[in-house]
Amino acid sequence: MTGSETIIQLEGAGSPEVRLLDARTSGLDDRALREWAHALTAGSRAPYVSRSYRYPYALVGWHREPVGVDIERVSPCDTAFADLICTPAERSDATCATDSDSYLTSLWCAKEALAKTLGNALCYEPSRLESPARWPQQRAGPLRAARLSVAVDHVAWVCWRSSDAAANPEKVLKPGRERPSVTPPS
Repeated sequence: MTGSETIIQLEGAGSPEVRLLDARTSGLDDRALREWAHALTAGSRAPYVSRSYRYPYALVGWHREPVGVDIERVSPCDTAFADLICTPAERSDATCATDSDSYLTSLWCAKEALAKTLGNALCYEPSRLESPARWPQQRAGPLRAARLSVAVDHVAWVCWRSSDAAANPEKVLKPGRERPSVTPPS
């Protein structure tokens, strides 16, 4: 496959390998972009692989421990979406009122990457997950997160488990809440 491929460098030893694929430089369609992303990780020995697509981009991450990636185009977000994805603390953040589209898209994207890292992203209700965007130093127990620099109108996140820390990943769920089995909005 031909197109633009950017290796994204993350700080710290034991970080996942992440690539941003851009289909625009070679005129790849959505199907060809997805095939390229799959082919990129086909020969990987890493036991964990995560992919996300928002045409014309694909974000791919692989690691020796659980990893999740997500990329989203910043678009208008209404209050119903905010109510659906935000914890009360996230909803009351001043940024939610001043730059709501970027803020909410970033929260959603970070939570998607986190849910993929925790296992099946469809098993986590976004309003019950604390966003990695708000974690102190973007760490929560053994979990790490990073907002990635991608196209100006897109936001991307990667989350991964790091064995160099010992703690319970369930602490990212709001206290007193059980893990729900619901499907988040698409």
